[in-house]
Order: sequence, then C-alpha cells, then structure tokens
Amino acid sequence: MKKIILLALASLFLLNGIEARAQRIENSSRSTIAYIQADGRIENSSRSTIGYFNGSRVESSSRSTIGYIQSDGRFENASRSTIGYFNGERVENSSRSTVGYVHDGRVENASRSTIGYYSGVKAEWVAYYFFFMK
Repeated sequence: MKKIILLALASLFLLNGIEARAQRIENSSRSTIAYIQADGRIENSSRSTIGYFNGSRVESSSRSTIGYIQSDGRFENASRSTIGYFNGERVENSSRSTVGYVHDGRVENASRSTIGYYSGVKAEWVAYYFFFMK
C-alpha cells in the first residue's frame, strides 16, 4: 500500500512540474522570457508579476486596463482602438499587414523566422504578448 501511495504522490509531483513548466514563453534561444499562468497572470523570467489576462481584458501589474482581446480576434488598446488581429495563426497589425505567426508552439515573425516558443498557453495570449505588449 505504501508503494501505491508513493507512486501516486510521485505522479502528482511530476504532473505538477510538467504543468508549471508547460506555461512558458521562450525566446528563439529557448531562454524563458515569461510565464503565463492558467489564471492569466503574466510573470517575467524572474517570476515577478508584470500583468494579467483577465477575461477579455489585458491589465498591467497594477490591474489597470491596457488592452482587450475580443472574441472575433481583434486586439484593442485601452482606448478601444484596434491595434491588431489574430485569426488563430496569423497576427496582423491594425492595417491588416502580417506581423507574425503563432502556431504549433512556435512564434514567427512576418518572414517566418522563429522568434520564440510557447507551451501550455493560449495562442491569442502569446500573440498579444509578443506583438503588442512588449
């Protein structure tokens, strides 16, 4: 019975470790540049909170609204002006010019060069972070 309990605890710790590692954003060199928690909290590589994805709102670390992610794929600034679009893969600026791509765990610039990686994070959050938050 002790072996079963130990195995269950080890599995739990392993899964928690995978989950914690999975929600990260990395640069092209695979260095972690941000963590995005399941609750939407955005942390820098030192784990300091730098903002939040809160429903459709994007907030600063002090919880002031800095933008919005609309269900139709529009990204807006705090004044509700459209700053970009995301169609599930392609990221466009407000003029509809392609600025990058977010898909299959990779972030690419408009020329399709890899500029980063992500895992366990909503693609629209990654798109907003890489192309409109930095």
